[in-house]
This record gives sequence, C-alpha cells and structure tokens, in this order.
Amino acid sequence: MPVATARSVSLQGALGHLIDVQADVSPGQAGFTMVGRPDVSLREAGDRCRMAIINSDLGWPATKRITILLSPADLTKRGPHFDLAVAVAVLAADESVSPRSLTDTAFIGELTLEGGLRSVPGVLPMVLAAAERGIRHVFVPEPQAREASMVPGVAVFGMRSLQQVVAELRGEVVPAAPPVAPMSGSRLLTWRGEERLEEVDFADLDGMADAKYAALVAAAGGHAVLLSGPKGAGKTSLAERIPTILPDLIPEEALELTAIHSLAGALEPGDDLITTPPYSAPHHDASKTSIVGGGAGQVRPGEISRAHAGVLFLDEFPLFRADIIEALRQPLESGDITVARRDESVTLPARGMLVLACNPCPCGNYAVKVGRSQCTCRSQQLRDYRAKLGGPLADRVDITRHVGPLQPYERGGPPAETSASMRARVAAARRRQHERYGGCAWRLNAHVPGSVLRDRWPLDPAARRPIDSALYAGHLSSRGAVRVHRLALTVADLRSVDLDEEVVPGEDEVDTALRLRMGEPLLVDRILGVAG
Repeated sequence: MPVATARSVSLQGALGHLIDVQADVSPGQAGFTMVGRPDVSLREAGDRCRMAIINSDLGWPATKRITILLSPADLTKRGPHFDLAVAVAVLAADESVSPRSLTDTAFIGELTLEGGLRSVPGVLPMVLAAAERGIRHVFVPEPQAREASMVPGVAVFGMRSLQQVVAELRGEVVPAAPPVAPMSGSRLLTWRGEERLEEVDFADLDGMADAKYAALVAAAGGHAVLLSGPKGAGKTSLAERIPTILPDLIPEEALELTAIHSLAGALEPGDDLITTPPYSAPHHDASKTSIVGGGAGQVRPGEISRAHAGVLFLDEFPLFRADIIEALRQPLESGDITVARRDESVTLPARGMLVLACNPCPCGNYAVKVGRSQCTCRSQQLRDYRAKLGGPLADRVDITRHVGPLQPYERGGPPAETSASMRARVAAARRRQHERYGGCAWRLNAHVPGSVLRDRWPLDPAARRPIDSALYAGHLSSRGAVRVHRLALTVADLRSVDLDEEVVPGEDEVDTALRLRMGEPLLVDRILGVAG
C-alpha cells in the first residue's frame, strides 16, 4: 500500500507544531478523505490540490481512493498553508515524486486552481518551529523566502508554483512561472504613519525635567509609566519620544518580534529582521480583540503583542473599556498574554513597556487650586473616572508622574538633553542588567520576580527602611514594595559609571524610587546629577 509523508507546521499563537501530512493512495472506490481535525479551510484543500495538480499536468490519481491523515490527530489544524504539503504527499504516494526527496523537508504555501502558490501569514514562526524539530529544507512562496531565511541552518526554496516544487524535488530544470503576489499592499499607502516619529527628539520639549527623568528610568529598566496632567501639558509628546531613547533590539528580541509580525501578516517582501523597538498607540475605541489578540479562525496577535520589546501607549486610558484594562494586568506581571477559547488556549509574548496617560477628569479641565478649575464634569463622572485611575492596573504601574503646564521660566532655558544622549545612557544601564541577569529567564529589572530580587540582590537594611515604613503605613502594597526595589536598581544602574562594578542601591536611590512610584516630585539636584 503506497504511503508517503510530507511535513508542514501548525501554529497555535506563536507556538508551532510539526505536522506529518500522510497520504495513502490505494485501489478502491474513488474519493478523497482528510482526517486529523482539519478546519473548514483545510477540508477544502482536497478540491484545491486536485485542480492544482491537474492544471499543472502532473496527474491526479482520479481512479483511486485518497486518504490524508494530519498527525498528531489530536491537534486542531487550521489554514490553507497545508495545501502544498497535501499535494506533494499525494504525488509522492502516487509515485510521481520520490518519497526520499521529502526527508527533512517542510512545505508551506497555499495553492491556486492553476497550480500557483500564494503567500500565507506566519511563515517565520513556522520555519522556526520546523528548524527546532530537525527540518533542514523548507519550500515557501517566493515572496516569503527572505522571511524564512532569517532562520539559521535551514535551506530555503522560494517557489512560484507546484510545477516548480515538483521539478526541484525530482532534480529537474525548474520551469518558469508567473510571479507570486505579495500578501499585503500596505506599502502603497501614502500617509506618513510611524515615519513621523523618526523626526521627534526629547530636545524638542521645553522644561518637564521631572517627567523626562521618569521616562529615562522607565526606558532603562523596562518599567510601566502612568502620566497624568491637564490636556495639552505634553503627555503624548513625552510618550512618543520614549522609543527614541530605546536601544536596538538584541537578536533574540528581534527574532521574537519579527515572528509576531509575521504571524499578524504585517511583514512585507524584502523586510529584514525588525531591530528597532516598535511603538503602538491604539485609539481608546479599539476592540479587545485588536489590543489583546484573537479574531475568527486562527488567533492573530493584538497590539500588545505587536509592541513586544517596544512601547504600547494608551492615551486617555480610563476611556478604554473595562475588560481591556483588566486584560492588561496579566502581561504586566508575566510578560505574555493568553487568549483562551472554547477549544484552544494560545499564549503570545507581550513584554513591552506600557505607557498610560490620563487627564485629571474626563473633560481635562479639573484643577486642584481654588478658582483655577473650569471642569464641567458631573460628580458621578469624576468618581467613575478616578475609580479606573486607582484600580488594580494602576497598582501594577511602576512610575507615576504628574505633567503640569509649562511655566514661563522653563522657556528659553539651556539646551535640553537630546534623545541620542539619553539613549546612550539607557543602553549602558541595560548592558549592566544583561550582565547581572546572564543565564536567567529575564533581561531587565522590571521583569525580575520579587522573591529572586530579595534573595539574590537584597537592599541594605538602611536603604530598605523607607520602603518598610511606607509599607507598614499603608502607603505601599507588597506589590508596590517590589516595584520600588526594581526601580531603585534601575536608578543605581543609571548612576553607575563602571560596568564591572557591582551595583547596590543606596538610600538616595531608594528615595528616588519611592518618589517615582508614589508620584511625588523629584529633587532637582538628583535629576541634574544624573543628567550630568
């Protein structure tokens, strides 16, 4: 009984499973059967593959019974990217292709009725998963060959049609074929989009020394930030400039982020690894699926995952739906987001910097000083708005800063520090953290578990005393005390000059961390001392 096996990959979020596509072509009542929990789009692969093989002049075994098994059979398989593996397995079982040519090879691509290949999302995470399981050759649609080649140790064949794939497997001359259209045409759009952010710089902002230093600490340690203040004070301008002080991604982060964008279908032909930290600023009317992830059929990454290793900015975050705000609690603690459905649970990476911004009230005109307030909000609106400001999400934010209106004396002062200068200091602080956490599962201070922090990098008793006092007085929660410890480490990393010197936060660093955490003004001499 002729049986042949081709291989492809099934994705559950960013996790890939190597799938054996086994084809049996044997005498019997003519028909096509596919088993192994295929979804609707995959069940239709039989008709697509039959017409693709016939129109490619390769010979479909029309008088025989064809059975396809997708193994392991307990996993749900989704998507038309299995088409190429199904067609090759049928041809190998019918002895049109040698089964030996399928060894250590994976096939990814959707087929058209004419036998052409179409691009599919998620090629990079698929090839990563295949390489981890010993696959050394992979066939993909031609526009995605560059994407697949980002995985080291894998020979990539970019093909245009089923005829070309079969010719390559047979060792014959590869025939010509029409080019494959790319999956996306977003580069044809004419607005500037994120390119506008390439021109901004912290030197553009007058004053705001307190908030700028908070942004510096947040970028150095990967801490979450809450910016509050009246409308027009500069909260959005500050958040947009945080990516300009983040260093380029390390190779592991770049590969993770590029795989996420591949899964979302956001990579263009010719794109290289994404090495610059991403910036995402969804509108407050965005759906939970667009921010957290999900969608019909295969789960797609949301904005929180597409901002992995970068910045996710939620402007006017109290206006976001309550279920979205609650969903952000998990990634702030664990660095990933889990999307659970009836028949599957998908976990996606989401370890980026969260930056929140809000007004003092829904209309933005509330002022503490008597006679200054022009607020038109009703008392119930104020209560609902402030309930979100003090909710569980806010307790998971490391830094709280109030951004006030620009004062007259802040205009026309000495030149402000540039983003390039701040970026150099952030990079130096992160190098110290990478040295400290070498071999660990985390990279930045904001990611270190509290228990490990206390055991391996404890504070001196004198430095610890202010934290304990605030904890016992009820001004800090236990979670908040851990976050102050992390912030103190980051402040010390920024102040340390010698890379080889062991960094131990002192009383000044802890005091600065407490002020950052509790929203109290920073001491000017300490800000100037670090900036110098």
